Amino acid sequence: MLLTGKGSWRRGRTAWRRWRKGRPFWGGLAAVVAGAEICAIPLAPLKIMLQQGIAGIPSVLMGLVMILMGLSAWFAPYYRGLAGILTVLVATAALVISNLGGFLFGTIVGILGGGMIFAWQPRPLPEPEPGPRADAGPSDGEPSAPSRTLPQS
Repeated sequence: MLLTGKGSWRRGRTAWRRWRKGRPFWGGLAAVVAGAEICAIPLAPLKIMLQQGIAGIPSVLMGLVMILMGLSAWFAPYYRGLAGILTVLVATAALVISNLGGFLFGTIVGILGGGMIFAWQPRPLPEPEPGPRADAGPSDGEPSAPSRTLPQS
């Protein structure tokens, strides 16, 4: 098994799944893709960039903010509320400011990704299964310590 690498492949795959399920992965991926789309549209060839002028700078900045929010959802999942809300706001603003928000693709995917980031909740830890305790009393049914009783009236 050491020479074939199957054990390390399974461990790596299990670690990847554990990492992916411990954060809003799909929402972060959607935010990164939408940000890349919004950011890439103004980065056309130089001839087109000169015609576009200064109007392309907000598009690039909004795309970079969306990419940053998607990455923060992956690497700092406890800031998911802020990341989700900012992703939705920037994606909505990109509709007006940046070529219809990456020709509507960036805006729609950004809003969906921001919603998924905001709605994600961490899974609670599983409860330990009840089992026999090591400090259990005698097995003959007698209590090991005096029990409390209610006062009689």
